[in-house]
Amino acid sequence: MEPLKPQFFSNIAQTQSVAILDAGAQYGKLIVRRVRELAVQSELIPLDASTQTLKRYAAFIISGGPESVYSAAAPRVSSAIFTLGKPILGICYGMQLMNFVAGGSVKKKRRREDGLCEVALKIDSELFKGLSKTEMVLMTHGDSVDLVGTGFKVIGRSDGLIAAIENVEKKIYGVQFHPEVDLTLNGKKMLSNFLFGIAGLSPTFSIEDREEKAIEYIRQRVGIKKVLILLSGGVDSTTCAALLAKALSADQIYAIHIDTGLMRKNESAEVERALRKLGLNLKVIKAKNIFLTATTTIDGTQTLPLNRVTDPEQKRKIIGDTFVRVAQQAIINLGLDSAEVILAQGSLRPDLIESASSLVSSKAQTIKTHHNDTFLVRQLRAQGRVIEPLSEYHKDEVRELATGLGLSESLVWRQPFPGPGLGIRILAATKPYKTPDFAKINKQIDKFSTEKYQVRLLPIRTVGVQGDGRSYSYLAGITCQVKPDWAALIKLARAIPKTVHAVNRVAFFFGKKRLVKVEEITPTFVNLKTLAQLRQADAIVNKLLLKHQLMKTISQVPVVLLPLSFGIKDARSIAIRTMITNDFMTGVPAIPGMELPEEVLQTMVEKILAQVSGIARVCYDLTSKPPGTTEWE
Repeated sequence: MEPLKPQFFSNIAQTQSVAILDAGAQYGKLIVRRVRELAVQSELIPLDASTQTLKRYAAFIISGGPESVYSAAAPRVSSAIFTLGKPILGICYGMQLMNFVAGGSVKKKRRREDGLCEVALKIDSELFKGLSKTEMVLMTHGDSVDLVGTGFKVIGRSDGLIAAIENVEKKIYGVQFHPEVDLTLNGKKMLSNFLFGIAGLSPTFSIEDREEKAIEYIRQRVGIKKVLILLSGGVDSTTCAALLAKALSADQIYAIHIDTGLMRKNESAEVERALRKLGLNLKVIKAKNIFLTATTTIDGTQTLPLNRVTDPEQKRKIIGDTFVRVAQQAIINLGLDSAEVILAQGSLRPDLIESASSLVSSKAQTIKTHHNDTFLVRQLRAQGRVIEPLSEYHKDEVRELATGLGLSESLVWRQPFPGPGLGIRILAATKPYKTPDFAKINKQIDKFSTEKYQVRLLPIRTVGVQGDGRSYSYLAGITCQVKPDWAALIKLARAIPKTVHAVNRVAFFFGKKRLVKVEEITPTFVNLKTLAQLRQADAIVNKLLLKHQLMKTISQVPVVLLPLSFGIKDARSIAIRTMITNDFMTGVPAIPGMELPEEVLQTMVEKILAQVSGIARVCYDLTSKPPGTTEWE
């Protein structure tokens, strides 16, 4: 049984609809959302859709993607799209593909671009009408257009690289950057110019009442069956539960909170109090020992127990599959027929995008597997036994819905916490990460050092997203002997991954001691000791965020335990990662002295070093998303 997708949008004439052709972009569904926000109907369809399908649409947007146009695995578009006489906008890979088809060339340049970049635009182009001659945009690519194809001319450059092209006669435009994300400050204006000025569409599409449609979806899918919802206490699962409570009778809903032992300080107790206030009959399952020793099977091979695993993807899959197994046992303990029980999840669009779920894209790469999209969850989804009323939404939209449902402000603005909990905020490792070219990369990094700042390569890996694909690469660390200039540090952090492609994250390490030679680590696993260290550091950070009313202005603040010892036996380090975002697909770190008061950050550092035993240093993550994901794993 193919699971039904929620439909929140009204039908309008197909001739006013835009097709978003999916080339495997992490932001494909975000393009759909942006177009709909501009009151134009849009749908995500396969890149290789048939000519008959393409004829149904008024205009096309070809998304970005992780492949090179020269790769054997490169997704291709039907050549018919260029003969229909309809407007086309190519984004990132989409621009490279249309240029390649037109006889132009695409090459991997010495410099790649990941993160915020300044582009120079020709504002006499219809695409950039009403914009400034220079704009800040998000780039994430390794290949670049080298020679433009027949009929195209360059209308934008980024420090010498071609950033935008156009063929006015055929109404075909391409941008190397991503106008659909918040980080491209005037991206929505560019999309508006394409839709209305170039494609000549009318803003006649309207979003219907989300709450009503979500309730209708739940009733349609569930019928008279029972529903089991696993509640973390975050806004996503809580909103999902509130919708269930409105859509179904109380005796149909079984709400469970699983205390995995990977929760923040006092998390489970707070979650239980908050959810009982909603009138939910909540059952709390204590499963700390089950999770720490849990294993799973991946591609036919059984993993080591969670407390001995270092690979972040394995950790996520173990935790996610164990969630399902504990839930299945709970169903048995409740005396229910598992075949008649549907699992409800608060999965959001970014969760499924980063997991490369087939629900959002057939070509996107997996950035990280979310606990609500593991193999076992996908099996249940294929059987029609999973409902996800929020799977069309992003975090800001869910918060709007939650407010409309009457949820308390404390629940609505609760700091997002990943389902796998602290388990994926402990960077596990048994030895330093050092590839054969470690010394060579370190020399490349050292070129960014100045009289004020020292930059060093550190022997650990973090997860990132570069060129629409997953990277698992080095961390670069910065120290300084003087008071840090945070604007200069942010600029430096943006520059490093563009040149040193083996680095996807840059962090500033507090303390005047230089990073002379950092090549050793403290072996680290997810266990009671490391969980206690991280839990205490996390509590310090969150208490100060709450005290200074920073929960709304800073979207998310993961606190991460690193195996870096800096020469102190058995010591580890703590990273503070802030993220400011609306779409939760891209974002920037809070700048100390602006969004985050410097004295608050300094107090966090001092308290962690004074109160958490075994911590050598504290660092502040300076990386935007991309090239670094919000979480380090």
